[in-house]
Amino acid sequence: MAYGSPDKTEDIEAYYTDIRRGNRPTSDQLQELMERYHAIGGSPLLRITSDQAASVQEELGSGYDVFIGMRHWKPWILEAVQSMKEQGIDEAVGIVMAPHYSSMSIEKYIGKVEEARAQVAPELHVNYIKSWHKESLFIEALNRKIAKALQKFSGHELEGLHVVFTAHSLPEKILLQNDPYKDQLLETSALVANAAGIKNWSFAFQSAGRTQDKWLGPDLLDVITGLRNNGVKAILVCSVGFITDHLEVLYDIDIEAQHYAKKIGVHLERTESLNADPLLAVLWADLVRKKFHEK
Repeated sequence: MAYGSPDKTEDIEAYYTDIRRGNRPTSDQLQELMERYHAIGGSPLLRITSDQAASVQEELGSGYDVFIGMRHWKPWILEAVQSMKEQGIDEAVGIVMAPHYSSMSIEKYIGKVEEARAQVAPELHVNYIKSWHKESLFIEALNRKIAKALQKFSGHELEGLHVVFTAHSLPEKILLQNDPYKDQLLETSALVANAAGIKNWSFAFQSAGRTQDKWLGPDLLDVITGLRNNGVKAILVCSVGFITDHLEVLYDIDIEAQHYAKKIGVHLERTESLNADPLLAVLWADLVRKKFHEK
């Protein structure tokens, strides 16, 4: 499962309305989102998710069928569950293409599956993989991307380089619910930093929603500002919370953060997204097999 993204410009309003729980965006909000999608040339999320599914299918082999379900756009989670029913499947494993658990992210996907199950396939039993943020293959895959990205900096820049790990912000109120999201993100970041031998690193949230709620911080742009004020001129951003290229990566980091960094004299680079990395396919297939055999 993944978040979903519109296929065409004319779908953006309906997509945005679904994200907003049926409330249509204002004309200004819609225009801004359309401009962002145009700036990145459209989201590759569905294509990459399809590649991820195909790679997992190849790793699992015969005896398993892999389905794609999106939370906010086509192909919907409901459609995936309906397809399972039509094929006579009564046991499944659900996994979200996001490593860290939160009641406001992963649990929402689970809720969508359970709604669909109650609606069209009550006989279907689904066992959920709720997080995989500490898995060694995930850490190794990120470490490899960091090693590759470090080649973009000069020897002098590497001496003062600072790595900023990021993830999507969520409303701060989750902390009052003992939600593990922030702790899991910091745990992943520490594991990757240790594996990569990185001493100078910090964590930042990005892509906060524009609501009346207070969202988790510090924000990436604020962290970049603080680092620059402390003399840091080379920053590598590693998005441990995002494994796939989409709007929050291709626009929020590659365009917005990059533009800001250049303006204040910082050399900013980003690690490549994992996307359909072969290591992840091996990891996901292994997690699925284990879930199927849990008693």
